Amino acid sequence: MSFKFTSILKDLIVENSRFQVLYDKFVKPKEKGKKGLLPFETLFALIAADPTSTFPEGMDIDNAKPEQMDRVKIGKYTQWLLKNFLTPKLETNHPLMILDPQSSQYKAALKEYRDLFMEDLYKVTGDLQKFERFKNRIPQEFRDINKLNTETLYDQVKDFSLEKTKASKDEKKAASKTYEHPGADVVYRGQDWTVARISDTGQIGKDAACFYGGSYQEPGKGETRWCTSSPGLNWFNNYIKDGPLYVVIPNSGKKYTADKEFGDVSGLPALRYQFHFPSNQFMDPADRQIDLIDFLNTNEEGLKEFFKFEFMKGLVKGTGSNTKVRVEYPGDSSSKFIALYGFDEFFETLPSDLVSFSFINKNKQPLDINLPDTIGRFKSLGTLNLTGCVSSVNPAVCGLDKLKFLSLVDNKNLQPLPDCIANMQNLLVLNLRGSRTEGVIPPALEQRIQNDEEFNYFGND
Repeated sequence: MSFKFTSILKDLIVENSRFQVLYDKFVKPKEKGKKGLLPFETLFALIAADPTSTFPEGMDIDNAKPEQMDRVKIGKYTQWLLKNFLTPKLETNHPLMILDPQSSQYKAALKEYRDLFMEDLYKVTGDLQKFERFKNRIPQEFRDINKLNTETLYDQVKDFSLEKTKASKDEKKAASKTYEHPGADVVYRGQDWTVARISDTGQIGKDAACFYGGSYQEPGKGETRWCTSSPGLNWFNNYIKDGPLYVVIPNSGKKYTADKEFGDVSGLPALRYQFHFPSNQFMDPADRQIDLIDFLNTNEEGLKEFFKFEFMKGLVKGTGSNTKVRVEYPGDSSSKFIALYGFDEFFETLPSDLVSFSFINKNKQPLDINLPDTIGRFKSLGTLNLTGCVSSVNPAVCGLDKLKFLSLVDNKNLQPLPDCIANMQNLLVLNLRGSRTEGVIPPALEQRIQNDEEFNYFGND
């Protein structure tokens, strides 16, 4: 079995390049010997202050480095924060609006403004959280964030509280039509489907989960059996602490049982789904696992592309010297990513500081994935484990100077290994147990096996 290259890279490229665009524009020096417009730490602080920015699990936000940013999803308010930090539009009598930009007084006033902006950044984050949650209750003319500055934003959201625990009766009624419920965010609207994300870990988030699941009133009433929607139980807390819940809702009523098109309690379409990526659970109204690959491949393309980033977040474990990827095909989320987007695209998403990569085929059907030439970019890779999934090894592997362990177990159709493996000075272990070994070891590697006492070879003897 081989995986075709997936050509649809649009959303992934956008997400992975947005930081680079910001970095090149604001941090990278325009001329040799000069500083950029902003230090990286300031740019990162503004990105992190955006409540819609998301960061990979395990990332040390307090000590973030530019090279880690390819897996950070820049939020939708970051550009607004940058604009208000760098070129604010303030009241007409503010010093920055009346002083000569070339004067020393202006430069002093600008420094004072920016220092205070960074000092109060946490307040702006809170205001943006309120704006995001209660935007549909703000007057129409103030719902465009780009028409507001930090002061006018505060004026519009100051009467709202993030401590709210339950939606009002009117809000629930409206949510049955708009799918917008306090404690959740509508993050995707397509032609056929809408996606609501619950990431709030408090009572307002639980209230949202209860609403979208119909308070555990069963499919017979047009609702669901999702344990996260049970008002009196704590299963919501068990899931939300590990990551957001996504509720996928059709834009028109659809039956799940023979009788109900809409829920008796929520008013939502009876057929809807709940996804929780950290636990690898993708459930229908009866709380039964769906075939996610089939669902995403047979519905609108935008839905599949939207969830790409969620799959990406679960691909890598650890950071820095402990960055690892382990694929257990075909059951884990990495396998789903590969089935949906292709192995080549999966491979391209992996961080360059990877120290361990394992692909273990647990399926009875053999695989034949091809490691691309770009395998050579993983200069820190110390362990490469390919179990039951390859027939050949790309010679580019020989460029992995720090590789110590190369495991090629249970590859029944393994072809001759590249001669250059014999010259990998740091390679200590070569494991071919369960694989075809006849004619696989080139003469130079055979000589090293015989003569290098520190080199450990495991075959089928």
